[in-house]
Amino acid sequence: MSLPAFSTPQSLFGIGSLADNLFGPTNRFRLFAEKVWPLLAQARPDLETMYCADNGRPAAEPVVLAGVCLLQFLERVPDRAAMELLTMHLGWKRALQRDLDATAYDPSLLTYFRERLLAHEQGRLVFDTILAGLCDAGLVAKRARQRLDSTHVLGVVRQMSSLECVRETVRLALETLAGAVAEVQRPAAWTQWWERYVESKLDYRAEAQTLWEKLDQAGADAWALLEWVMGLPVAVQAQPKVTLLAQVFDEYFERVEQVWRGRRQHLSGGIINPHEPEAQWRTKGPTKSWVGYQVQVAETAAAQPVAAGAPTRQFVTAVETQRATASDEAGLEQVLAVQQATGHDRPSELYVDGADVSAAKMAEAHAEGWEWLGPAQPSVTKGTGDVTEAFDVNVAARVATCPAGEASTQCSRLAAAASGKVSYRFEWSRKCRDCAQREACVGAGQRHRSLVGGGTSRPAASATAGDENRRVYGFDETAGGD
Repeated sequence: MSLPAFSTPQSLFGIGSLADNLFGPTNRFRLFAEKVWPLLAQARPDLETMYCADNGRPAAEPVVLAGVCLLQFLERVPDRAAMELLTMHLGWKRALQRDLDATAYDPSLLTYFRERLLAHEQGRLVFDTILAGLCDAGLVAKRARQRLDSTHVLGVVRQMSSLECVRETVRLALETLAGAVAEVQRPAAWTQWWERYVESKLDYRAEAQTLWEKLDQAGADAWALLEWVMGLPVAVQAQPKVTLLAQVFDEYFERVEQVWRGRRQHLSGGIINPHEPEAQWRTKGPTKSWVGYQVQVAETAAAQPVAAGAPTRQFVTAVETQRATASDEAGLEQVLAVQQATGHDRPSELYVDGADVSAAKMAEAHAEGWEWLGPAQPSVTKGTGDVTEAFDVNVAARVATCPAGEASTQCSRLAAAASGKVSYRFEWSRKCRDCAQREACVGAGQRHRSLVGGGTSRPAASATAGDENRRVYGFDETAGGD
């Protein structure tokens, strides 16, 4: 599709000309028109690369569609409601420099526009354009304090059982092969497969044993189908739905006594729904689980709290999507790499949640000239004994003092050969025998108290205070003596 003519000057019939007095200096639609719209207009040459120069009827203006996507995110409205607002709402018309009688767009155009952005690898275009404008305005520094956290993103699919997922994958593969292989080339079992997985529905009211038997049957049929496919041309074997069937079969079945059996426990990170294979199942904590993805979000952090009602100076600087089972550590490196590619330096201070705090990372960041900050993990205890925070630990001097004021009698340095991680073990030995605080400090069945903490392979340069040693070396574990 070709593009219509585009002009940045406001029309005489635009809301900005006819009713500008309705929008005060701080009105969000006026600010959008004055600050955001010019940035979107500057990105028009990049948007033009997604369209043909002269082919068919003119497409909807991509700058307007990009603006609609931003506004519908801010207003939390779906596509149909967004197009209705673009037609009827004066604020939306003011924000997007629309004429009062501008022709309405069909809501489906938003879906096609987003698909076009992804197909041409321009999914970050609008975000990067706005972020560059914030940097040019001095609102986002090249090197700033930032906070980073992850959250879940739901896939637009439902969670399937093992039997549902396998049967649906077989169905998709059969429908693909039906269009790629002539009827005379199909195996004798083709009619049975087609009736079983394409034309029939599964009765989920059946007993559990019956459903397990159906899963085993689906595995046998999938294996026979894949064996037949191996004799077909490579172009047929490489069909996406066929390769997907091979992956699902590998994840859901195992060889038991020369027979393929369905796995009783699904592999972590496997396919849950063949209509969106990238969406994975993950559980996080005792109550949170989802099928979809994980996203890392970084934003600037203000040095001082902002007064209530005052404009924020905190802006999102990176949004990176990962697989649901990916680690936060890998997500952090991905965020930092993207920021570096867009001209931003490492943050001067990076705030993370407790799950990402580690002594090794803090020491590495300190050595590179920036700070890694976050809440300390709670002490690991067995339900008895004083917690780690009650001890004064000085790793540099190889001394730890217990709550009763007694210094440890010995310190052992433990280095793991595989990982290089260094741990320190402090023991109080016989000093615990006659201690008045023994009952509150030493667990039942233990003769004395010991303290074990994970550290780094590099001692801190100024490790003199107990708090500093605890911060750098990460003492987060207590243990009772033998």
